Amino acid sequence: MHPTITRMQEVVAKGDDTKIAEILAEDVTFMPPTYFATWIGRAPVAAVLGHVGQVFSDFKYRRVMGDGHDWALEFQCKIGDLDAVGVDLITLNDDGLIQKFEVVMRPYKTIGALRDAMMTRISTDPRFQEYRKALA
Repeated sequence: MHPTITRMQEVVAKGDDTKIAEILAEDVTFMPPTYFATWIGRAPVAAVLGHVGQVFSDFKYRRVMGDGHDWALEFQCKIGDLDAVGVDLITLNDDGLIQKFEVVMRPYKTIGALRDAMMTRISTDPRFQEYRKALA
């Protein structure tokens, strides 16, 4: 298994954005399951993933599939008292850092709970005011 994928399994669910940032490309793109938008850049993506790691509980990867640059990591978790399953679709760049990170999840009700929890967290995190200005 690629060392970045191994490291990702160790740090993403812990919600420590400084450790997550270490495995992200500077111009990483992140597509969340909660809305049709893309986060771009190491700092904002690490911050979003850090919050996600704190919203999820009982998180574990069930299967890891892939080779070279392209990986799929199936996970299960809870958001509040709701169960969820999903897949992290990861593309690594030539330096072995995460270039593209897309998440697909189910069921719909749990995705709504994730969206609500993330909107609450992001609205109280001052970093996101700066990130939004940069996107505008």
